[in-house]
Amino acid sequence: MIHPSLIKKQRIILVISLLLILMTTVIGLGMGYSSVSYDRILPVLFGEGTFKEEFVLFSIRLPRIIITLLAGMALALSGAILQGITRNDLADPGIIGINSGAGVGITIFFLFFPIEADAFSYMIPVIGFIGAILTAVIIYLFSYQKNQGFQPVKLVLIGVGFATALSGLMIVLISSADRTKVDFIAKWLAGNIWGSDWPFIWALLPWLVILIPFTLYKANRLNLLGLSEPVAIGVGVSIEKERITLLLTAVALAASAVSVTGGISFIGLMAPHLAKALVGHRNQLFIPVAILIGGWLLLFADTIGRNILEPDGIPAGIMAALIGAPYFVYLLMKK
Repeated sequence: MIHPSLIKKQRIILVISLLLILMTTVIGLGMGYSSVSYDRILPVLFGEGTFKEEFVLFSIRLPRIIITLLAGMALALSGAILQGITRNDLADPGIIGINSGAGVGITIFFLFFPIEADAFSYMIPVIGFIGAILTAVIIYLFSYQKNQGFQPVKLVLIGVGFATALSGLMIVLISSADRTKVDFIAKWLAGNIWGSDWPFIWALLPWLVILIPFTLYKANRLNLLGLSEPVAIGVGVSIEKERITLLLTAVALAASAVSVTGGISFIGLMAPHLAKALVGHRNQLFIPVAILIGGWLLLFADTIGRNILEPDGIPAGIMAALIGAPYFVYLLMKK
């Protein structure tokens, strides 16, 4: 049973997180190369703006903000699941190679399989998922030993190696490609929010609508997987079945996110840790907090990044790395 004081604390933190997201959204709507006065945001949202104001808000700023928010949530939840099933605090979809696997799949698809523009935004998450799941399966097999079972530390080390190798493979693939296609892949590698239009929101949203409730339903299983294997088996958990199911969930979340935002790391590492520090290690408590913190972190990184250097700014992936890399080093030294 969860103590009522912890539930109350969680609700307060959820409200604060929502307020941070709202505040950052408002700031992001007004800031940019074509600024919109803050006292004009509400009238424009209610259809009382000029053509320029409505174009900037509805065609450029708002879809990008929603995409960034949803992607941050997906990456945070993916990281929380991976840390739970591997019992390794350093697990993150970017660090252990899942994002790079999605990137290789998207690169091959983009370079060699032309498709109609209308279907492109909906196919990209699927292609990313296929690339990511193939990578995850290979990493999982390499980190599994017949006599000792699954090795969480080995998974992280192998994943880091795969992430580096797959990033190199992407560079090899684009070395002889058309210039416009090279520009796209280069932006993807840097973590530039390239899918900033409404179709990409509809392509990403269903994954979250299905997989967030599913993960919350599996939260108690994640609690048990975080214990030692004998204890989990003793209470009747089918360890391999649950791990594979939750691994597929984490891969789908990460792939759907990075397919429209590019290669973004560290959000899935930081958000679960911050949530655990605030409300404890019970998955029922910290997963909702981690989802909101992850959404806010990526939104904050993108808002800062795109306004530092105009007009192009700094990719959100680079800003997230600047924030997350020192935290990763801190965790590495601590563990």
